Amino acid sequence: MTGSTGRPTLSRRGKILLGIGVAILLLILIGPQVVTLTTDWLWYSDVGYSTVMSTMITTRLVVFAVVAVVVAAIIYGAVYAAYRVRPDFVMLSSPNDPLARYRTAIGVRPKVSFILPAAFIGVMAGLIAQSSWSTVLTFLNGEAFGTKDPEFGLDIGFYAFTLPFVRMVLDIVFIALVIAFIGSLITHYVFGGLRLGGGGRQGSLTRAARIQLAVIAGLFMLAKAVGYWLDRYELLSNGRRGDIFTGASYTDINFVLPSKLILMAIAIVCAVAFFAAIVLRDLRIPALAAVLMLLSALVIGVVWPAAMEQFSVKPSADVKEAEYIERNIAATTEAYRIRPGRDVTYDNDWARKEANPATVNSDTATLSNIRLLDPAVMSTAFFQRQALKNVYGFPAQLAVDRYEVKEDGKSVSRDFIVAARELDPSRLSGNQTNWLNKHTVFTHGNGFIAAQANKVDEAPNGDTNSDSGGLPVFLVSDVANVNTPEYKATAPIKVTQPRIYFGEMIAKVNPDYAIVGTGDGTTGREYDGDNENYRYSADSGVKLSNFGVRMLYALKYGERNFVLSSAVTDNSRILYDRDPRDRVKKVAPWLTTDSKTYPAVMADGSIKWIVDGYTTLKTYPYAQRMALDAATADSRQSQAGPTGRSQAEQEVSYVRNSVKATVDAYTGDVELYQADDTDPVLKTWMKAFPGTVKPKAELDKRPDLRAHLRYPEDIFKIQRELLTKYHVEDGSTFFKSSNFWTVPDDPTVDKTTAPQPPYYFTASSPSDEAKAQFQLTSVMTALARPNLAAYMTADSDPEGFGRITVKTLPTSSQSVGPQQATEAMKNSPSSTRDRQLVENSSKVTYGNLLALPVGDNGILYVQPMYNQAKGGDSAIPKLYRVLTYYNAAAGEKKANAGYAPTIGEALRQVGIDPAAATEPDAGAPPSNSGQPSPKPAEPAPSGDASRDAVVSELGDALEEVRKAQTSGDFKAYGEALDRLDKAIKKYEAMGG
Repeated sequence: MTGSTGRPTLSRRGKILLGIGVAILLLILIGPQVVTLTTDWLWYSDVGYSTVMSTMITTRLVVFAVVAVVVAAIIYGAVYAAYRVRPDFVMLSSPNDPLARYRTAIGVRPKVSFILPAAFIGVMAGLIAQSSWSTVLTFLNGEAFGTKDPEFGLDIGFYAFTLPFVRMVLDIVFIALVIAFIGSLITHYVFGGLRLGGGGRQGSLTRAARIQLAVIAGLFMLAKAVGYWLDRYELLSNGRRGDIFTGASYTDINFVLPSKLILMAIAIVCAVAFFAAIVLRDLRIPALAAVLMLLSALVIGVVWPAAMEQFSVKPSADVKEAEYIERNIAATTEAYRIRPGRDVTYDNDWARKEANPATVNSDTATLSNIRLLDPAVMSTAFFQRQALKNVYGFPAQLAVDRYEVKEDGKSVSRDFIVAARELDPSRLSGNQTNWLNKHTVFTHGNGFIAAQANKVDEAPNGDTNSDSGGLPVFLVSDVANVNTPEYKATAPIKVTQPRIYFGEMIAKVNPDYAIVGTGDGTTGREYDGDNENYRYSADSGVKLSNFGVRMLYALKYGERNFVLSSAVTDNSRILYDRDPRDRVKKVAPWLTTDSKTYPAVMADGSIKWIVDGYTTLKTYPYAQRMALDAATADSRQSQAGPTGRSQAEQEVSYVRNSVKATVDAYTGDVELYQADDTDPVLKTWMKAFPGTVKPKAELDKRPDLRAHLRYPEDIFKIQRELLTKYHVEDGSTFFKSSNFWTVPDDPTVDKTTAPQPPYYFTASSPSDEAKAQFQLTSVMTALARPNLAAYMTADSDPEGFGRITVKTLPTSSQSVGPQQATEAMKNSPSSTRDRQLVENSSKVTYGNLLALPVGDNGILYVQPMYNQAKGGDSAIPKLYRVLTYYNAAAGEKKANAGYAPTIGEALRQVGIDPAAATEPDAGAPPSNSGQPSPKPAEPAPSGDASRDAVVSELGDALEEVRKAQTSGDFKAYGEALDRLDKAIKKYEAMGG
């Protein structure tokens, strides 16, 4: 239809249909966001952190509104001004001038025509800017560091909080001015203020158009001048020698920095030239200014510094860069807390002298705590022996923690391999996977399982099908036993609530939610054991108490059963986001969480997941920039399974382990504690989100929690990677890389070049050998060499938490590194034959290679060897042998390798008194006095036949198989296999 004005109009029906279409479109676009925001608010309110969400939303909305309005106003003002100063008469370029229709259309409603595109661009700019809400909050709440940069003398807080905000504002100004210039240019062209030449016509520009475009261009050049001024500060976090060190180099300070000032001055001159076009009709001046700016940026900003770098700096870079490298060393050691003498204690005299045998033998704190159970291997044993039901499971890598136990009437701290028996939704099968069972019946795990890490049930017997020998001794705390009198009286680890509603395994499938609390009184529908149901009783989870809330979650998860199923009642609650790390990250979105979390039993018997939180910065002047994912990668990550995580692909130049967080395994309650009260980044976030992090004094009041805190792995790996270089304090030596170390590849994993992971264990304190200390340790080797260069350990005990000790070995002699020790242990005469036989008849796994300083100057390598049946789903890895390698001093020629069923015998073989070692619970063979047996791995004779003869026969058969393979004689190969099969059966018949 056409109205009286000639413009097309819609009928009433058309308007209704159009309105319905717009409403549906808005519902599709906005509806999911409304559902997400509402359910998120319910979640934050449930966990008690609603102020976190309200602060984030408020900041985002304010940033969005301010940026959208400012950008839209600048663009609208520029374009509308161009329209207002248009010529009164526009000569048509041709009878069919295509611009005429645009002029007519815009002229009907000019304000609307300009407001809509300006508003759209403003909204887009606001949406982009609101994602930088954290930059705004840190700017508004930024704390001073109390440390100044070495070049400009500004507080580090300027670089951490102020500079990113100013740069963000400047970027918004750039965008607004560029779009305003383009919009004004187009408007002037459409309405005749700008005419292009061609076809015999001469191009023209009206005075009003010239003035407006000159003003916008001049403002852009002034903004560019401010950008050059800010570039000076950003040099301290970038620089051109990123392959050697982060930060401004000699070239940056002496050539790039002056070039920035020169370019800033040129930009100001160019801005004046553009402003001059307001009064001058000659456009050649601003045109020449633009060309000058481009050439200057190329020649002064790029070519000149590059030439000086190549011909003046590189020929004597070791001397010229020394000062700036030392700046980098000072900033890096400060930013990552590896300052020598303050954060890191160096023992540079270690192993220069021969170890004193008496001191080594009396090192009870180390020898009695040697860990034989590898948490990465024991997961299978935990699952086979303690999963109980198909619905339960354990992570692929378990955790190491320490607990007090009674030994000989005394209370001592021992390492334990610990895990929660969690619900594993991926193991549900058949009817268990329907919606009712998956989300309302199988809702939680059951139990805290621990095994003392330095002992097994009895001495290994070599039988992979046996129910004993080399297996962990489990301490089980679950629904079946925590309330029994025996458990309450004798259990070393006392749990009061063993049900696990929050954990790593529970949350590894999507969607992750459980509907709990259904039922009346104590009657419930949640699986709690055979013929046992349970009803969740904690005041946690979002209440599904009305139809509206249930409909929200039905939309969130796309599941109609929220509103249709009778299993969802007014008493029901929904638990979701159940991974401890996800919960901590959600209530503190400014934190980076460690890739590992672990369960611990508190004094009140509750099970808490402990999560380490990091504050990070990307720009700390001169501090070395590190890629988090690369710095924290190791050989265990690929074996971590679905619950394993790696750090995000982001670069940082500052890391602090400033927050210790706990997540209750039953209630899901999240508590954040300040662990470092000197961290200005954490102080800034605590100001931005007041009340979310409890002050350090509250953590100090929790001795039960502090007793289970560990120095986190990820920050340790970052510091370890840095200390391979940053133990060097001289800039010239650093440049030459002559005394660098490297993190060795893991020798226990075949065909990998991934770094060896650090290990937790209890051993003698580096500062007091008589004191046992729970620590995180790693070794480092010489650069591109396998020999040992340094030993690094971090204290995890409450009294000295975070104290790092680095023991360095003398460079004048060669010390055996982990790869060399592994080869020596595997190829020792006492182990070779037996090890080859076992590897042919069963699956063999080598556990973590522990490097243990013993006594004053000795270092002991210990590695457990496990075997299990090659076939069958029920195969259990059991400790088969203990391998040891010991060299009393760095320069000593004698080196011994041990291979025995028990740690005591393995120590005896390398000349260490095993009196302090912890032997198996039962069945351990009696210790022989005097010299060790020359062949401890070979069992004693049995019956009429000699075990030695059978072993010899096996060896001969293996040799025949190898020869036949080499010759390619298939007949001989078959005969050799037959002989080998008979020898193996004979060996197995004798208990081998």
